[in-house]
Amino acid sequence: MDTYAQMTKEGLQQELERLRKTYRTYQAKGLQLDMSRGKPSTEQLDIGMGLMNVLEPTDEMLTEDGMDTRNYGGVDGIPEAKRLMAEIMDVRPEQVMIYGNSSLNIMYDLVARAMLLGLLGKKPWRCEKDVAFLCPVPGYDRHFAITEHFGIRMINVPMTEEGPDMDRVEELVADPSVKGIWCVPKYSNPQGVVYSDRTIKRMAALRPAAEDFRIFWDNAYAVHHLYGPENGRMLNILEECEKAGNPDMVFMFASTSKVSFAGAGISAMAASAANLADAKKSMVIQTIGYDKINQLRHVRYFKDLAGVEAHMEKHAALLRPRFELVLSILERELAGRGAGSWIRPLGGYFITFESVEGCAARIVELAKDAGVVLTPAGAPFPYGKDPEDKVIRIAPSYPTMEELETATEIFALCARIATAEHELRQRG
Repeated sequence: MDTYAQMTKEGLQQELERLRKTYRTYQAKGLQLDMSRGKPSTEQLDIGMGLMNVLEPTDEMLTEDGMDTRNYGGVDGIPEAKRLMAEIMDVRPEQVMIYGNSSLNIMYDLVARAMLLGLLGKKPWRCEKDVAFLCPVPGYDRHFAITEHFGIRMINVPMTEEGPDMDRVEELVADPSVKGIWCVPKYSNPQGVVYSDRTIKRMAALRPAAEDFRIFWDNAYAVHHLYGPENGRMLNILEECEKAGNPDMVFMFASTSKVSFAGAGISAMAASAANLADAKKSMVIQTIGYDKINQLRHVRYFKDLAGVEAHMEKHAALLRPRFELVLSILERELAGRGAGSWIRPLGGYFITFESVEGCAARIVELAKDAGVVLTPAGAPFPYGKDPEDKVIRIAPSYPTMEELETATEIFALCARIATAEHELRQRG
């Protein structure tokens, strides 16, 4: 099979006419299909419904240390929840604080506190002439939205198969204006990369010019394996930072947002004792405590890491066929045509597609006009700007299998149209 780059101009024009004819048949169907965000499907939410009934009105609502979860107290979380989240995060319970339903909220609060009050007694970031953050790309758009919201300058760092380009990171942290880096270390959003041991060791051993530099280690997909937990094994960044003499350099985050319920899970931060004490100074003023009943509910339902992993196998059984369906259609429709490439993730919630340079926005536009909503083409980059216009994040989790099949066929068709159009423009 010739790639589009190898076809004659006349052959390309004929191919494009044929593709557009097929495209118009999809347009005529008036479809409304959504692959824009990594939302759990209804079936995934259904498997956690036992969580709603795990606490009965007659149950004792006390924690193991005698705290009444219905009342005030325990601002940093109940002991059982700390232990459960510590197992998920592979840290010690004393390194954990429990928050509300959203780890993104913790990250926002930490950036806001750094801006307003400073970290561990250092000058507030708002008092600096310039504040910058390192952003591995492609990455998580909501991370970038936080730093953009606070007016923090964002610097792109290329992702590799082992994680962020550490040569570039080590070079950039020599600038004292660089205050942090966003990281999704396991099944990264959107590529599905698992940081290598070498990358984690180099990250932990950084010697930033800024004393208040922080690694924001968002381990959102810690237990989100598609093909078993052995694929996501990695070093513990907190331990590695301690070994490297940087115990305060990292904040680690996790939640049960895609384990139990997306809007009603629990979240946690793990950090050094000094960082936890610093955070607690603000927390005791900010809130009288997060939902301890929900924390108790999660502990009683999952019990321990083994219970969480058994539950996640059910999620994987629902997600795996969706990922494999998308990948099989991309392979069938696009392999050998020179219309893009894609990554086969072993966990997480996304598939990353890389188009021919300059085609991603056009593919997203074509898909939208045919009734398929995708994440905006530039979303995995700071300021929503992909410098090469080639990365598209595909989210297979939410649609039904039938919807997903149609949406992916349309996506592949749009990729072929955009590539053929691009090739013809190149030839003038």
